[in-house]
Amino acid sequence: MRPIQKVGLGIFLLALVLFNVVLFMGQFRLTAEKLEGVLKQEHAEVLQHELKPMLGKTYISNIGFANDFNHYLDAYNEEQRLNEQWDRVIWDDYSFAVAKAASEGFVKNNKLLLLLLTLVIGTAGALMNILPKYSHDPAGIKHNGVMFSSNKSRGLIGITLGTYLILIYVVLYWFPEYIVNWTLLVDPLSEVLSGSPASQWFLYGTIYTLAILVMGVRMFRKYRGNKYQLLRTSSVMFFQLSFAFLIPEILVLLNKPWHDFKNIWPLDYTFFYDYRIESMLNSGSIGMFMLVWGILLIVLGVPLMTYFYGKRWYCSWVCGCGGLAETAGDPYRQLSDKSLTAWRVERWMVYGVLVFAVVMTAVTIANYFSGFELVGQWTNKLHEWYGFIIGAAFAGVIGVGFYPLMGNRVWCRFGCPLAAYIGIVQRFKSRFRITTNGGQCISCGNCSTYCEMGIDVRWYAQRGQNIVRASCVGCGVCASVCPRGVLKLENGPEHNRINDIPVLTGNDSLNILS
Repeated sequence: MRPIQKVGLGIFLLALVLFNVVLFMGQFRLTAEKLEGVLKQEHAEVLQHELKPMLGKTYISNIGFANDFNHYLDAYNEEQRLNEQWDRVIWDDYSFAVAKAASEGFVKNNKLLLLLLTLVIGTAGALMNILPKYSHDPAGIKHNGVMFSSNKSRGLIGITLGTYLILIYVVLYWFPEYIVNWTLLVDPLSEVLSGSPASQWFLYGTIYTLAILVMGVRMFRKYRGNKYQLLRTSSVMFFQLSFAFLIPEILVLLNKPWHDFKNIWPLDYTFFYDYRIESMLNSGSIGMFMLVWGILLIVLGVPLMTYFYGKRWYCSWVCGCGGLAETAGDPYRQLSDKSLTAWRVERWMVYGVLVFAVVMTAVTIANYFSGFELVGQWTNKLHEWYGFIIGAAFAGVIGVGFYPLMGNRVWCRFGCPLAAYIGIVQRFKSRFRITTNGGQCISCGNCSTYCEMGIDVRWYAQRGQNIVRASCVGCGVCASVCPRGVLKLENGPEHNRINDIPVLTGNDSLNILS
């Protein structure tokens, strides 16, 4: 590592330490006026009474403040449940909003300074470390020492990083009141884009987008000279920055629903929920466009694009989950399990999630058009369980937190219902395939090692057999790392696309006819 890279890494680590220290800085003081500003009218009087011990009290950290708030609210709700006064139970989650309203002191008064010292300076340090990479190396993709890296081969650094990511996701999804200080840092950016203070989801979107952009630069350095890799990296960076981050926030500024135009059901599993439908229908022509566009993507866009270009058009070029996996997750692609057992588990899990999503959506739509007479409000429970198990625990906590432990495509491979839907189309009705020149294969295993979807590519290459797998996202890394040019991503006629060659004899393989 060159001196400038060491300096960059040091700057990044210092910014990361400060970013975490910020969580424990500042003060929190709740007043009746602040409380009224974030509560619904029907809850204001009750909570002012229940939270009376907290009013006017100064807390030196949000941990103590959040703990006290949750204690008093839970005690009140438990009392109402014991008395079976269900109409008086407060189901709304006010913890984050109240904690943010109560914030005072250094963090709240120095948002821009702390934003500069953490996210901005940290990004600069990361780029100082990344940009000089491979500058004096000969052309070609370098994976030198990857299996001896503590970060990239499930060593101490990798396990520590994975644990840190898991903790962040757990707090983000279920305990956002403890990261109020982080959201304060990005308030200035949120107010510029959407005209409102930052939520935990804006914070998440900001860091998510930064990760894709910064690690996308790393991809440019690592895969320099490979046009396919450079183009698809540029594509995921563009779609994340514009469609997933900037445009939805600008829509909110214009008093329109937050909407990611590239997010497709069933990945966007809330698309047919009643509140989303009502929101789109009540937003004029733009809202109607959102609804029609979303439906057209499901019934026409996915099958047509997949027929012509395979799964890669979305999973490797457009999708935000795939964008993070291909950039921030690229150092961990070799950790995917290539065993047959993993393949069996993958098929049961990913198609099981797809069935779950389809059934849930069908029940939701039927219940909506029946005026909620079919199953009443029980669809809310279904939504709650899907959101908890699939949308949060699987897609977030496991999907990203397990990058350093199980590879960068855990969610895409085992849990994404849209990947399952596109995969079915790719397997049975598509022009896409990866062709192999078996006579040139030297069985080095690079292709299988660096397949992020756990496909044993070498098995196909040895037989000169086309690779037509539902799980393949067409990232092209197998072809990029092949030293003999055996593999090629192609779109061609469907005829003979699937060629079963069971005898290993290179280009002159024999077909056994029964």
